[in-house]
Amino acid sequence: MHESQADLERIQQLLNESRRSMGEHMRSILSLERRLDARELVDRLQGMRLLSLATVTAKGEPRVGPVDGLFYRGQFWFGSAPESVRFRHIRRRPSVSAVHLESEAFAVTVHGTATLIDVNAAMHRGVRDYCLEIYGESWHEWGAPAQYARIDADRMYTYCVRDES
Repeated sequence: MHESQADLERIQQLLNESRRSMGEHMRSILSLERRLDARELVDRLQGMRLLSLATVTAKGEPRVGPVDGLFYRGQFWFGSAPESVRFRHIRRRPSVSAVHLESEAFAVTVHGTATLIDVNAAMHRGVRDYCLEIYGESWHEWGAPAQYARIDADRMYTYCVRDES
């Protein structure tokens, strides 16, 4: 786990604020019993987690595609080719939504802004080291040249059906 106590507190505050923003219908589905706290969420999101990432076209149409998501320091990070349609959308319209869905029993949804980052910059050494930890040394060949972004979440929702056995 790479999250600090401050990260956990920030995640918990975001989860709490997101819960307060829910409508009645959503609250009935994402009930307190099905909610994860920050520590449980971090523990659950170790390693690469496939995300369905939605970006927005110039016409305002959503486009969804899979990306490798890394949950690091309480935020999702992802990469793709710099010239990809995904990053062309993000450069012009950085609003994104993403869902990690393991099964009908566990999901995490985030809505926010994608912030482009230079994974090779000194300030992002931690996420670069995490990429190496997850993917190994071959990441230098295929991953380091990619464009990366971090999702700065405005909302984060969790759903978890706990094993009752």
